[in-house]
Amino acid sequence: MYLSTPYKILLLLLVIFSFISVKAQTITGTVINHKKSPVSDAYIYNLNNENHAHTSSLGQFSLQAKAGDSIRVSHMGYKTLTFIAHTGKNNIEMQEKLNLINEVVLTPRLNSLEVFSKVNININPVTSSQDLLRKVPGLIIGQHAGGGKAEQIFLRGFDIDHGTDISIGVDGKPVNLVSHAHGQGYSDLHFLIPETIEGVAFGKGPYNAEKGNFATAGFVSFKTKDRLENSLIKAEAGQFNSQRLLGMFSVLNKQNHSLYLASEYLATDGPFESPQHFNRINLMAKYAAKVGANSSLKASISNFYSTWDASGQILVRAVESGMISRFGAIDDTEGGETSRTNLIVEYDHQVDEKSFVKNNIYYSKYDFLLFSNFTFFLEDPKFGDQIKQQETRTMMGLNSEYNNRFNFKKWYGDLQAGISLRNDQSEENELSHTYQRLSTLSNFSLGDINETNLAAYINAELHLGKWTINPGIRIDHFNFKYYDRLAPKYATLSEEKSIISPKLNFLYNAKNNLQLYLKAGKGFHSNDTRVVVRKASENILPAAYGSDLGMIWKPVPRMMINTAFWYLFLEQEFVYVGDAGIVEPSGKTERKGIDFSLQYQPLNWLYGNLDATYTVARSLDVPGDNNYIPLAPDFTLTGGLNVDLPSGINTGISMRHLSSRPANEDNSIVAEGYTVFDFNLGYKFQKWHFGVNIQNLFDTEWNETQFATESRLSFETEPVKEIHFTPGTPFFLRGIINYTF
Repeated sequence: MYLSTPYKILLLLLVIFSFISVKAQTITGTVINHKKSPVSDAYIYNLNNENHAHTSSLGQFSLQAKAGDSIRVSHMGYKTLTFIAHTGKNNIEMQEKLNLINEVVLTPRLNSLEVFSKVNININPVTSSQDLLRKVPGLIIGQHAGGGKAEQIFLRGFDIDHGTDISIGVDGKPVNLVSHAHGQGYSDLHFLIPETIEGVAFGKGPYNAEKGNFATAGFVSFKTKDRLENSLIKAEAGQFNSQRLLGMFSVLNKQNHSLYLASEYLATDGPFESPQHFNRINLMAKYAAKVGANSSLKASISNFYSTWDASGQILVRAVESGMISRFGAIDDTEGGETSRTNLIVEYDHQVDEKSFVKNNIYYSKYDFLLFSNFTFFLEDPKFGDQIKQQETRTMMGLNSEYNNRFNFKKWYGDLQAGISLRNDQSEENELSHTYQRLSTLSNFSLGDINETNLAAYINAELHLGKWTINPGIRIDHFNFKYYDRLAPKYATLSEEKSIISPKLNFLYNAKNNLQLYLKAGKGFHSNDTRVVVRKASENILPAAYGSDLGMIWKPVPRMMINTAFWYLFLEQEFVYVGDAGIVEPSGKTERKGIDFSLQYQPLNWLYGNLDATYTVARSLDVPGDNNYIPLAPDFTLTGGLNVDLPSGINTGISMRHLSSRPANEDNSIVAEGYTVFDFNLGYKFQKWHFGVNIQNLFDTEWNETQFATESRLSFETEPVKEIHFTPGTPFFLRGIINYTF
């Protein structure tokens, strides 16, 4: 089999690392919790020689140590303990502890920032699919299509739209959809039942070798629970004819086998004058088992179906003139439906005391139909400008990663080498001109997409004293094929392209409570297949180059602070085009800014957090007065305060702020900022929990999503370019009751 030069480089690096391991005194062991389940990613630290390790998914570890050494074991949510090493296998049992921030240990590894999201999700669990992404510090979302479409994402000065510059995954399966009917990287998380989420990992910037396409501004990875300790029934009801029913049932819960089922039904009309008629059904089942002494198997299947109507984006001039209210509509025949069936199988195997392999395969069947009207009567004064975007997709792939612990004189560390393969087949990917969802007037594009991504990477964490050096390299190869059903000659157009993405990160653990880091790396996002094969863009895989200089600091045991100065250059930006309802490529851009995160738990029952990002985002190679990046936020602020009393009373208030920002290139049109507060109050009594949740506590008038769009109403003779917006939710009260058994 012929190997291209990039893959030969990876193979050579893997061989070199395979031979640098030398014999050293080591101990092995397994970490479990009080329920005898393995504890993965526990931090194992040798107090004598300062070597450290992390447990695998099976809870196993290998550490450079000798009999008699003092070993400290820590993991968020568990009581830190110390034991004396001995020859043979060291079996450790950890006990749960609720003092979360107090138990956090700053570990010398690339993704140390994940502790911020882990604390957040443990203290303030997600209660809706919209809440999932908000667990990432500094990330803000907005909805603008009746709750059924994927959210618009803002992070680090990016209007990421629906996922163009952030990689999102669940249990190893990618969520971003390439060459999607609505937009590149489209990421819809509504197939997740929020109560099934156990943890969220995230990273900002293109610094992780295992993350490929779309991981430019960052990545988010969700992990679902392997087992349920209790079954749960929950009911919610609120304003706007809103209801939610949830059932989670533990069918099997033994030490080596577990199975649970989960189901969710959600319905609401929303605050709009034309009811949303939103309905969503989620079903999920997950099985987890220990296969022999050194392997684990997990399999999950889920199905999701959603329908909705939408009032869509409305015009400022229509509201100000009194033509419609803020919750009215110009075209209330917008809306859509979507469904997805997912199958994920994970198999992990401990090869020996120093190495293990993680594997997963996935399959997804996906349908999408969306009707929108962004310009109303600009192009068609008689029937209007409604468009239909539709596709049927099959996605399948696999990931395999080899992990090895090595020792070389004073150096020691961990090696990861992985491969991945993904194929997307989108049939009848359509953009059409329609009239009130009833008839198709013309087709703008219609075709079949077949896109394949083959990737390999190698990554190492090298430890020497207080230093950790993390070099990595990733190689991606893409094959793009498009069959144009509207072309007179039914030929298939194709294109291929590869990209190499090197990474190099440095971490310095100055003290037990202070970690400094310098990160640098190259990432990329792919272009839409239809753009690639028609040579509409020179950059098939536009690269992103980034760097971070920052620190994580625990000035006191119950406080964590992260601050970072960062820079990101993109070879190609994507810009939303309102009159076509698409995203098109633009030119080079740069962003630079500062992040600040604070988490503080002064008392066991009191927790607060604050996340702020300031960014300067500009287009390059354009005149200075026209170099603003539309909708790129320059300042975001999120925070909250939560109380969880021993008496069973819990309450919290959260805030999110998005500053006013340019809506076009010369900043002549401005998207107004907003500040919104949410509130919750609950009481736990034995197996019952009663709660109240209020969105937009102070009934703020705010615009959730905004675009500068040229449009025309039916009675207007000339088009007008101004802000089009979706109004944010007003004061919204709902009650919650759940029972565990």
